Amino acid sequence: MYVAVKGGEAAILRSYELLDQQRRGDTALPELDVAQIREQLKLSVDRVMTEGSVYDPELAALAIKQASGDLVEAIFLLRAYRATLPRLGHTTPLDTANMLLDRRISASFKDVPGGQVLGATYDYTQRLLDFQLLVNAHNEAEHVTPPSHTNSNTHDDIHHSAQEDTTTPIRVVDLLNQEGLIETQPPPTGDPQPGDLTREPLHFPASRALRLQNLARSDEGYALAMAYSTQRGYAGNHPFVGEIRLGLVSVCMTPDELGFEIDIGDIQITECEMITQFEGSIDSPPQFTRGYGLAMGHCERKAMSMSLLDRALRADEFSERKESPAQMEEFVLSHSDSLEASGFVQHLKLPHYVDFQAELDLVRRMRNATPSENNL
Repeated sequence: MYVAVKGGEAAILRSYELLDQQRRGDTALPELDVAQIREQLKLSVDRVMTEGSVYDPELAALAIKQASGDLVEAIFLLRAYRATLPRLGHTTPLDTANMLLDRRISASFKDVPGGQVLGATYDYTQRLLDFQLLVNAHNEAEHVTPPSHTNSNTHDDIHHSAQEDTTTPIRVVDLLNQEGLIETQPPPTGDPQPGDLTREPLHFPASRALRLQNLARSDEGYALAMAYSTQRGYAGNHPFVGEIRLGLVSVCMTPDELGFEIDIGDIQITECEMITQFEGSIDSPPQFTRGYGLAMGHCERKAMSMSLLDRALRADEFSERKESPAQMEEFVLSHSDSLEASGFVQHLKLPHYVDFQAELDLVRRMRNATPSENNL
């Protein structure tokens, strides 16, 4: 604490008041409601839920409001709250094959069973400021543009209409698997329970399950930068997006008192599978390999970055040379967490008076030393 600041604890308490004033802003304007953040800043809410490891849009929106829009601070708040919650049980693995799709695209195949579902995306926008959004709430309704129903024949490679068939189409990787062209990943013998990073510290070497947990909670900007490095020649892999899927999946668990599985609700997730060519080895024929990413809500950048890093970190499995930072497990995983990174960097603005005075004294004594002593 800034005990040396004039006013001491009173100054700190006053800083809390100023923070509240800054958060509120101009009181002549309506206060931003948590429900508005949840509904209108959905992508921010989804990021906070993913990196905060709590699927609760309302709490994520509350954290964003409390943090004045600072997403890293909001993630910190949500994780801190999470640490106070009791663990009531474990869910069964999500069955993403039966996802109720809102969006599903493949950059590897033009025509896929079930068709491509564009859904809501910024991918094809012109990135021009829409000044129409500056209109006030009273006039906004008059300027709303009705959704266009573009004929899917206009764009042969993308179908804009949603699927009428509610059945989940076959996965793209399954098409390759039917020909034996992609690695298979059967569960290990006994299908052991994966570790839990929320309860135990990360140790190296880490299992793939722990790496994926780490990457799911990692800072999106960091994961994006590391994933970008793999595309600039620093990992030796050229991937293709096999499939990106956004939709609802059922969350199920088996309570001890019941002894059978029950559905406790649905959550929205983003899933990404990258496919990368592998030239083969003594033990494996030429084939495609996988990189996997999954995030809460609509977080495509995160899921894609995660899948790129997942594949890069599997270098040992394929006897690939590890020459790039993105392939080095300890480097990637040890620096991925936004809370640890932010905490360590920001702690530098806290008082270090004693440490600095010690170094200041050392430098003075070094400067006052004789030339012969400095040479030593």
